Amino acid sequence: MFDLPDSEILPLSKEHVFYTWSAQARVNPIAIKRAQGVYFWDVDDKRYLDFNSMTMCVNIGHGDPRVIKAMQEQAAELPYAAPGMTTKIRALASKAVADVTPGGKLSKILFTLGGADSNENAIKLARGYTNRFKILTRYRSYHGATMGAMAATGDPRRQMWEPGTMPGVVHFLDPYRYRSTFHRTNPDISEEEFARDYLNHLEEIIRYEGPETIAAILMESVTGTNGIIIPPEGYMQGVRALCDKYGIVMIADEVMSGFGRTGKWFAIEHWNVVPDMITMAKGLTSAYAPLGAVAMKPEIAAAFDERVFESGLTYTSHPVSLAAALANIRVMQADRLVERAAALGPELKRMLNDLGEAHPSVGDVRSIGLFGIVELVRDRKTKEPMAPWNGSSPEMAALKKYCIEQGLFIYTHWHTALIIPPLVITKEQLQEGLSILDQALATTDRGVAR
Repeated sequence: MFDLPDSEILPLSKEHVFYTWSAQARVNPIAIKRAQGVYFWDVDDKRYLDFNSMTMCVNIGHGDPRVIKAMQEQAAELPYAAPGMTTKIRALASKAVADVTPGGKLSKILFTLGGADSNENAIKLARGYTNRFKILTRYRSYHGATMGAMAATGDPRRQMWEPGTMPGVVHFLDPYRYRSTFHRTNPDISEEEFARDYLNHLEEIIRYEGPETIAAILMESVTGTNGIIIPPEGYMQGVRALCDKYGIVMIADEVMSGFGRTGKWFAIEHWNVVPDMITMAKGLTSAYAPLGAVAMKPEIAAAFDERVFESGLTYTSHPVSLAAALANIRVMQADRLVERAAALGPELKRMLNDLGEAHPSVGDVRSIGLFGIVELVRDRKTKEPMAPWNGSSPEMAALKKYCIEQGLFIYTHWHTALIIPPLVITKEQLQEGLSILDQALATTDRGVAR
């Protein structure tokens, strides 16, 4: 379709492309040309096992012809409609998304362009619904790169853009058992007590900030790039109770953890909690086209029955993206991919536990469904991380380099390695990738304090 020799892709890209999340002089991307299932190939025909679903998004795997066909047919019939119009695909896609929300209770759907856009719109909706201003989010969180979503983000990525980010955000601590602020001298505390201490911490902040000023609590149901932090039993239920007590909107950010990733359609379902809004993107279309969404309870939508919701973008509810979303949901249902992730979850957990037992540099492993992490340390007793907060280290760089050389595409973040493969992966392919990671951990084992 477009004439460019494979050998020219990388040099032409280096000449003209400005890369995000990168120092431009140090960019050296993999030049890829095709992908299928859980693998992709570069321009030299080297095969990579995709252990990160590209950007934690290709949940149904690469190159599914059912989604591609749906997009092609939609583009041929109606490639674009204005946001104020409606179409057959908009009606069908909105119902399909509403139907997979917990109990089908979040029945109004606002389509957006991606995850950050979803979170910003959810904040606007919560502020408009409550007539309050403050938004509470956690420190170990990432909610997007736009100025509102970046303000909601707790991790250091927001700091470069301050003070120009959106005002009104207050951060609180995550229930992170391995590095609990409150339990360093009592690591064996029960899960119930652990959850209660962090809920008490959250309620204290609510009281200090003034409940009447707080519009929403926005949380990743399972923390993503900042650690695959899985909340303890009782925590999400407790947050729901606090939101009900103080009239605060509960927003579950499921951009990364949604659409089968944890073995449920949405991770929040593991705790039988129904939030007031769910934000989503990534697995919504498995990245076959850009799309996000906010699913909300009807009472939130009703707050705008007689007042204008002052938000929207030119490509809101783009028909081709909606076709991808509807086809993606149908593929997930037909192939039972949510159930597949749930079934493979214990296998991944067992394999990760085996890595932890074999390598002294592994401080902790955590996983839920096909959402896993290996946390690497220099000393298991002190839990000194293998790389500093918001930094890297020679050992982590060597681990990543080895994996790429061996054909394993994996995401490392500071002192962790994440395992987030497409949901179509097999047990054997999981083992294939973890065998390479097993060998790569020799580099971090050498960094362990003796």
